[in-house]
Amino acid sequence: MVRRDKSNYIIQSVAHALDVLEEFRGEMDELGVTELSKKLKLHKNNVFRILATLQSRNYIEQNRTNDNYRLGIKCLELGQTFIHQRGLLKQAQPILSELAESSAETSYISIIRGNEVVYLDAVETTSTVRVVSRVGFHMPVHATAAGKALVAFDSEEELRKRFHAELPRFTKNTITSSDEILNILGVVREKEYAIDQEEFEDGLCCIASPVRDYTRKVIAALSVSGPAHRLSIDRIEQSVGAEVLRCAKVLSTRLGYRE
Repeated sequence: MVRRDKSNYIIQSVAHALDVLEEFRGEMDELGVTELSKKLKLHKNNVFRILATLQSRNYIEQNRTNDNYRLGIKCLELGQTFIHQRGLLKQAQPILSELAESSAETSYISIIRGNEVVYLDAVETTSTVRVVSRVGFHMPVHATAAGKALVAFDSEEELRKRFHAELPRFTKNTITSSDEILNILGVVREKEYAIDQEEFEDGLCCIASPVRDYTRKVIAALSVSGPAHRLSIDRIEQSVGAEVLRCAKVLSTRLGYRE
């Protein structure tokens, strides 16, 4: 049996209705029948009938003061359903498993809350020597790879507000200078991954990359953690750093991010 091209099944009236909806993605939040007719090169009667149909299903609503149209509540409901279905943890789980396997280390997904990193989920390595799980832990931004990845792309003003004073020390490697942490965040922006070299806990190293959503905002960090003797700088630069970055980009794409 020969499969027909999907374009053969397109219903023109439905396509026109979608064209009308998509016109509201621009800067103008309200549009009139005449304006839509010109933009889409459709007869005004066709545009009016499409708008009336969409309005009856609450995908479009009319501003009674000027008779222009705008997106309706049903569009918001669909958007919220999309976000829920493609939620962070749901989308992150297979990526965490993939990263744990490819790096042979424990992988994490985390978010930022104030000046702390919150670890939401993890997939542990199968190695006999492993780190204690951080899931549920709240940890400092400046002393963790995930924290650096989460804030590195903030504006300079936001970063200077966040790191305006001496930072608490946890190990001999902890960065406590605000100027130094700002310089390191510049390197993170270039490499797109951050490193924690025993900065929070002796003997523990981490690598993290930012995860973005459809708004292009950094909403999470994907990371791996392991013993320092396994996660050497050479190994990070030769393989693990690139693998964490790759997986973070895959997760970002699944959340709607487009470069």
